[in-house]
Amino acid sequence: MSARPPLSEAQRRLLDRWRAAGERIVFTNGVFDLLHRGHVEYLAEARALGDRLVVGVNSDASVRRLGKGPERPLMAEADRASVLAALRSVDLVVGFDEDTPERLIRDVRPDVLAKGGDWATEAIVGREFVESCGGRVVSVPLRPGFSTTALIERLRTSRTSG
Repeated sequence: MSARPPLSEAQRRLLDRWRAAGERIVFTNGVFDLLHRGHVEYLAEARALGDRLVVGVNSDASVRRLGKGPERPLMAEADRASVLAALRSVDLVVGFDEDTPERLIRDVRPDVLAKGGDWATEAIVGREFVESCGGRVVSVPLRPGFSTTALIERLRTSRTSG
C-alpha cells in the first residue's frame, strides 16, 4: 500500500472553496472499470443529491486486493480517473490505495455519502463518520442489467463460443 495522502493541497483548497460557497459535497467511490451506462446514471443520480460530486477511485493495487479477478483492473487508475473526470456529473476524482475509502471520506468530509444499492446502508464504509458530522448516507438503486463483471463475462463467453 502506498502512503500517498488522501487529498492534495490543491484538492483541499477546492473543497474549501466549495464549502465556503455553501455548496453541498457528495462523495461516492468505486473501481469504475469499463465505464458503462449503469455507472453514468448512478453518478448523475449521486450528483443530484448535492452541488458537487467527488468520486474516489480504487488504485490498481486496491482493485487487485478486492478479488475481482486476475485480469482486473482492465484499465489503469489514471485512465479510469480521466474517463470519470470527463463526465458532466463529476467535479473531482481522487484515487485511493487503501482497501476501503474510509480515510479519504474523513478527509473529504462530505455532506452526503452515496453508494450503490448493492450495499446495505449500515454496511457502507464511512457511514458512521458522515452521520456523526451531520451528513447523510444514501443508497442509490442500481440499474438492472448493468454490471462490469457481467459485461466481462459476456465478452469472454462470446469470444469462446464464436
